[in-house]
Amino acid sequence: MSARLHLGVFYTGVGPQFLWDDPSNADHTAIETYVSVARTLERGLFDAFFLGEGLRVRENRGRVHALDVAGRPDAITQLSALAAATTRIGLVATQNTTYNFPADLARRLSSLDFLSGGRAGWNIVTTDNAWTGENFRHGGWLAHERRYDRAEQFVEAALALWSGAGLVDRHTDLVNVRAVPTVPPSPQGRPVLFQAGDSPGGRELAAKYADVVFSANTAYDKALAYAEDLRARLARHGRPADAVRILPGATVVLGDTPADAAERAEDIRRRQITPQRALAFLEQYWGQDLSAYDPHGPLPDIEPVEGELDPSRGTISIADRTGKLERIRRWRELAEAKKLSIHQLVLEVQPRQRGFVGTPGQVADEWAHYVRTRAVDGFNLSPHLVPAALDDVVDRLVPELQDRGVYRTEYEGTTLREHLDLPPLTA
Repeated sequence: MSARLHLGVFYTGVGPQFLWDDPSNADHTAIETYVSVARTLERGLFDAFFLGEGLRVRENRGRVHALDVAGRPDAITQLSALAAATTRIGLVATQNTTYNFPADLARRLSSLDFLSGGRAGWNIVTTDNAWTGENFRHGGWLAHERRYDRAEQFVEAALALWSGAGLVDRHTDLVNVRAVPTVPPSPQGRPVLFQAGDSPGGRELAAKYADVVFSANTAYDKALAYAEDLRARLARHGRPADAVRILPGATVVLGDTPADAAERAEDIRRRQITPQRALAFLEQYWGQDLSAYDPHGPLPDIEPVEGELDPSRGTISIADRTGKLERIRRWRELAEAKKLSIHQLVLEVQPRQRGFVGTPGQVADEWAHYVRTRAVDGFNLSPHLVPAALDDVVDRLVPELQDRGVYRTEYEGTTLREHLDLPPLTA
């Protein structure tokens, strides 16, 4: 398999990673913005444009999170519009298997695939958070440990509907389908399957069904360990090692010099974690309103409410949802030792998003090493500014990658499966 780097863009349009209040940003809900971004990515010969699902707005302690921009249009609807405005870029929609229905979702995805000439992808996700469930009158209906049971049954049903075998009549404990597919297959046969889960259940789902994995393992050692683990799982399921492309999520900050890039990256982090967002971060652990505290002052002198975080409502990773009293004790010791304010403490303890920071040449060298050693097959980038951050990658980084022979100089196919150099589907 050749050492070729594949690139996608995960355009969230919401959340702390995106500097949505920067005046240089385009309107994140305007169709003109999406068309412009997709055409920029085609100019940069990217594989795919990737959209999240956004079935709810974020909450903080049961209230709508006032620090996040709200409003994210339906991904398949947006991508259908982009299919008419572009010719090559892959169009990937995140759609969950918890609250959708297989026959309906399979039909909508195959419609996008057919109308785009074989450029559709489906990012398969699950959810167990209660506030999304309440939007569907099913708050918390599916236990966390059964999310991937339903996902597997859901994907099996979708694949059966896309197999061309006619009537699908499947009844399992979590999925019931009786339907005849009505949309013709696209030139790539069916949408490319992406999978983003990193838990053992998510890795197994990826090993069984995925064509592309959108992993969270961006640091080199973790990326390599993840790739080896996934390839071992592929072998256990009788799939070849090149059956799946691994594209971790990543950020990139470019500068004219290493020092310039580092300064830009630190400025971005400070703008992402504002003083108000630092207070909201601590409120999740204290379990109460901290708005009366000065974010530039010392940590709250009150004790947090008893009880652990509600695992069905938090935005905090599962690993961090327990042990909060010990964590707060350590934070207090750290703040006292270093004389840190609330804002300074959160800047220090909130996990950093693994990103690549440097000159275009430095980042190109690092990415070439990743792909040549098979730690990854590429990256799915999350821009902090649109269009500026993407223009930087296309105009400055892509030529450096091409000079190193790890990035295409033209599209060689028309479908998303061809862009990704995935093996053809077998009957």
